[in-house]
Amino acid sequence: MEKKDHIISILVYNKPDVLARIAGTLGGKGYNIDSLCVNTTTQKDISKIVMTTSGSQATVTRIENQLQRLVDVISVDDLTNVESIHREMVLVRLNRTAHNTQAVKDAVDANKWKVILSGDAFVIIEITGDKTQIDFALARLEPLGVADITRTGLVALKLED
Repeated sequence: MEKKDHIISILVYNKPDVLARIAGTLGGKGYNIDSLCVNTTTQKDISKIVMTTSGSQATVTRIENQLQRLVDVISVDDLTNVESIHREMVLVRLNRTAHNTQAVKDAVDANKWKVILSGDAFVIIEITGDKTQIDFALARLEPLGVADITRTGLVALKLED
């Protein structure tokens, strides 16, 4: 069975403990959540959860079936093979030195990344893109002295319903 990354979008009622029940259900069955992004929709009583996991199509089908059984789950969609837009965001704090200041500036300018905050000893950069772009950015910045990062989960939106 071929293992690949899957993007699952879940609409749920915005109630306490819903996310914990979803995570517990998946963890209890041995499924791993690789990334997770949750927020309310335009309807404040409904939240959208976008999670990524890896596995075969059969595994993802089992995950979808498990999720659909939960009381507060409205719908579950596998966005992996449908037309959709995917983005992540990462904040990167780099240590600023006399040796890397120009290289950091060049990398930011060449890639159209955004400097959020700059001090004498550090710079914080915001980078938004798909998974490949984020991975490229982190690899590009690593030799320049990455001190810390924080990375969002993947967000995804179907182009049409």
